[in-house]
This record gives sequence, structure tokens and C-alpha cells, in this order.
Amino acid sequence: MENNAHRVFIIAEAGVNHNGDRQRAFDLVDAAAQSGADAVKFQTFNAKRLAAASAPKAAYQQQTTEADENQLAMLQSLELPLEWHGELQAHAHKHGIEFLSTAFDIQSLAFLDTLNLPFYKVPSGELTNGPLLWAFAHAGKPLVISTGMATLSEVEQGLAVVSHALIHDQPPISMKEVWQSWSKPGARDVLTNHVSLLHCTSQYPTPMNEVNLKAMDTLSAVFRLPVGYSDHTLGTIIPVAAAARGATIIEKHFTLNRQLPGPDHNASLEPYELTHMVADIRQITSALGDGHKAPQPSEWDTRIAARQNLVAAATIKQGDVFSSENMTTARAGQGELASSFWDYLGKQAARDYQPGEAL
Repeated sequence: MENNAHRVFIIAEAGVNHNGDRQRAFDLVDAAAQSGADAVKFQTFNAKRLAAASAPKAAYQQQTTEADENQLAMLQSLELPLEWHGELQAHAHKHGIEFLSTAFDIQSLAFLDTLNLPFYKVPSGELTNGPLLWAFAHAGKPLVISTGMATLSEVEQGLAVVSHALIHDQPPISMKEVWQSWSKPGARDVLTNHVSLLHCTSQYPTPMNEVNLKAMDTLSAVFRLPVGYSDHTLGTIIPVAAAARGATIIEKHFTLNRQLPGPDHNASLEPYELTHMVADIRQITSALGDGHKAPQPSEWDTRIAARQNLVAAATIKQGDVFSSENMTTARAGQGELASSFWDYLGKQAARDYQPGEAL
């Protein structure tokens, strides 16, 4: 734990980078634990419930997977079998990190509810999926909500749905009911200590000129909730910068080998890079400090050695008047600080001083 309150929770996003290989999934847990991350996260979905046969792949997916397969076929090869979840969770806990997974449909969410995860991560694509978002919130777990692709109004709409689910026992019958609930006193208060937002750009990899880290400030100012960052850029400089900017959570995709086939490997870190990222974030958050401007413990000795004091520029006899001719400043390691120079002018010396002697 850093010596300040700003500890970043780091999620190593394994996602679908297991490629349907059980051993690779366990190896990803090992790599996440060895990196020093706080949690490893996978994705839980049923491909047939998630995508219709007519659903196209995103442009980046077309470039990194088989061009002639549709999104459904791609997702079917990337499902994480339900029977692996408990074993992966136990393996993660054995290595001292949290196990997380993101659900993409209500049935998958119900399954994850049996695992007693510490919180639920809502993916960017589901921010506008009212029924699933309501189910996420109604489950009662703390929520971390990604906001990739979203407008500010869509983020507010999502938070209104979450608020409704935390206040009511039954789903709304209309968005009108959601907005009426959102407008009532206290509707926003239920989000406090329950919801964190992640700024995100949903492009793999994200171009540097589309990162827009300042949007973190906007989310924080508008919604007054903790804000983190889910990163899809190449390398580690942006998540480290986000941590320096105040992100409370950092999420980053990683893989065992960037050359593996699959939609997310190319924009993921390899294990040694993940380890460096975690170390850099820990250092940068430690360097943030508590914000109070005061000498640090290691500065006191330097302060004494480096700051100038009042010293006699010539022989001064008792009763002589201090002046700019018989008084100067120099490093002496003791005596009055140089800032007292003007206060001494015109006063009489209480004793004799030799040239160079501290006053």
C-alpha cells in the first residue's frame, strides 16, 4: 500500500484472450498475479444470446480475426465455459488477487451472482442496455461502469437506470418512470460509494489523439463519482498518465502473446509490460502525496544546509547598528534566516560578531 490515500485499483483484463483454451486461462491468472495487479477479469457470455447471426464485426475485429466469419462465430470460439469460472476464481484467490468477469446477458449475470464477486463491471456496450443495466444494479453489488462510445447524456441515462434499480424492487415500465425517479430528491445520493465510472475509448488500439483524458475531469465534475480509466492504447504511458491525473481504477487488456489470433491480442500488453505498468502506476500514485505543501522528512537536512542565514560581513561591535555594509547572507547552517535581513537593519548588536559569524 502506498503511503497516501490515492491507491489505484488495477484490473488486468484477460477478457477473451484465453481463446477458449483452459490452460491459457489459468496462465493468464498467473501472469496477472505476478504483475502485481489487484484483479484479473474475464468475460462471461453466451454467444447466441449476445449476437445475432447477422451481426457484423467491428473493423478492428475484421483485421485481427478470420475475415469470412461473422461476429457470432467469432464469439462462440471465445466463450469462457461456466465450469471454468469457479476454478479460475479459486486459482486467483490462491495467488492473492480478485477474480472478476463481465456479464453480457442477464443469464450470465445470474450465474456470476453465484460466485460472490466483489463488484460488477458493466461494459461500455451495455451502458444503454436498460434491462441488463437495471439487473446489474438491482443485484446490489458495487458497480464499475465503462463509458466508451457514450455521450454525457447517455452516461446520465445509465446512472438514472442504476438509481432506479437501487431504489425500486421492480423494473420500470417506461423510461418516463426512470426519469421521474431520477428527478426526486436523493436519487443521486444512492450512487455514492456504490458506483464508479471509467472513461474509455472503444477502439482497439485507441489512437493517442482520441484518448481524451480530460473527459475524466468532466465525468468527475458532473456526476461527483469516482472516475477511472479503461485503456485500449498501445503501451503503458496513457494508463500511467491517467493514474497521475487521478484515476481511481485502471483497467488494461493483457495477453500471453500479442501474436496469438483473436480480436484483442494485438492491443494488449504482454506479461512483462503489464508488470512494468503496475510498477509505474504504484510509483506515480505514491509520488502524488497528500497535496499539503510542507517540507518532506528527507528535506530537513537539506533545508538546513541549503538555506542562507544572516552573517556578519565585517567586524561588528556590541552597540553597532546593523546595516547593509556590516551584514550579509550566506549558508551557515545556523542562526537567523536570510528573510530576517530587513528586520535587523537599524537595530543595535547585542554583542560582538566576527566576519562570517552567524547572527
